[in-house]
Amino acid sequence: MSTTDFLAAAPAAANDRGGAKQPLLIVRELKKYFSAKTRFLSLRADQVQAVDGVSFSIAKGSTLGVVGESGCGKSTTARLLLHLIEPDAGEIIFDGEAVGASDGISVRDLRLAAQMVFQDSYSSLNPRATIGDIIAFGPRAAKGVASRVATQRAENLLEQVGLRASLFARRYPHELSGGQRQRVNIARALALEPRLLILDEAVSALDKSVEAQILNLLSDLRDDLGLTYLFISHDLNVVRHVSDRVVVMYLGRIVEAGDVGEIFRRPLHPYTQALLRAMPSMDPDHRTSEPPLTGDPPNPINPPSGCRFRTRCVFAEAVCARVSPVLAAAKSAIGGSEDGNDPLRPSRFSSGGDRADREHQVACHMMVTGSGHSRAGAGAFGHD
Repeated sequence: MSTTDFLAAAPAAANDRGGAKQPLLIVRELKKYFSAKTRFLSLRADQVQAVDGVSFSIAKGSTLGVVGESGCGKSTTARLLLHLIEPDAGEIIFDGEAVGASDGISVRDLRLAAQMVFQDSYSSLNPRATIGDIIAFGPRAAKGVASRVATQRAENLLEQVGLRASLFARRYPHELSGGQRQRVNIARALALEPRLLILDEAVSALDKSVEAQILNLLSDLRDDLGLTYLFISHDLNVVRHVSDRVVVMYLGRIVEAGDVGEIFRRPLHPYTQALLRAMPSMDPDHRTSEPPLTGDPPNPINPPSGCRFRTRCVFAEAVCARVSPVLAAAKSAIGGSEDGNDPLRPSRFSSGGDRADREHQVACHMMVTGSGHSRAGAGAFGHD
C-alpha cells in the first residue's frame, strides 16, 4: 500500500460529523485541583488549583497555541483533554459529541481521534522495540489491523515524516537523534489516523535548525491530512509561526485569547504585554534594559483574590482584589465594529466556528467600561 493509498483509505471528511463550521474541540469550564500535603493539625487538605475554569474551542484545520509561564496549567490542560488526568469538572465536546456522555463519544474513541506528542522524545518511546514496531503497535492493538498492514503503514508514515523506512524501521530509539525520535513520535501518533494532535512542548528540547525542520513538517502534515493542532509552547516566536489563534494562561486561568496577529500586534492584558516584551530581540536599538515582569507567580494553593495577576501588575487597583475579571470579548475596547469591517478581526475563521473563535477576548478590569478601574475602557494600555 502506497502512502497515497493509505491517506485515501480514511479521508478526514468521512469522519467530519458537524461540518466545517462546527469547532472540532470545545472545552467549557475545565477544572482540576490536586490535593497537596495536609498541614500539621489542619482539618482541611490544601488543593493546588492547577486548572480553574478553562474554556476555549478549536476550529477544524486550525492551530491553537497555548502559552504561559511554567506552572500555569498548560500541560495539565492537555492531559485533561485526553483524560490522562481525570477532570474534576467541566465539559469536553469533540466534533459535537460530549466526551463520556451516554449519547456522546467515549474516552477510548476520543483517544483514537486525538493523539498527543510529548516533549521528551526518548522517554516516550519503548527502548526495547524497533521503530517500525513502535509505530505499528497502535493500529494493531487499538484497531485490530493485521500485522502486515500495520507494518506497511508504519513504513509509509516513516517516509512521510522524512525518515527512510529501509534505514530506520529496524533501528532502536537510542540509535536516533532527538529530531529523528520526535519524527517517530509524530509518525506513531499519525498511525491511528487522528483528527487532533496535541503537541506539548514538542520542539522545545531540539536545537533551532532541527526545530525549524519539525515545524515545517507539522505544517505540511496539517495541510496534507487536514489535521487540527493544539500547540503548547513557552517559545512565543514558535507560537507566532505556527498558530492561527493564541490562548495565554496564567495561574490556571486564561487571561487573553485571540487571533495570532492581534495578540502579537496589539496585546491587551498586562501579562501578555510582559511576555511579548520579554522576547529576545536581534535589534541592538531595542535591547531589554529592565525586566518586563518581576516576582514569581503566586502559590496556586492559595491564589490571590480577584485577579490572580494583580500581585505582579503595575496597574492593579482595589477593584482587582475584590472582583475576579471575566474573560470576555474586547471589540469595544480596541475599536472593533459590529459590521465585520474591523481590520483586526481574524480572517482565517471567517468561514465558521463559534463566535468566540473570531473574537479577541481578555480578562482584565481595564478593558471593561464601568468596572471601577481608573483606566477602564482606555484601550491597549501600556503597549508601544
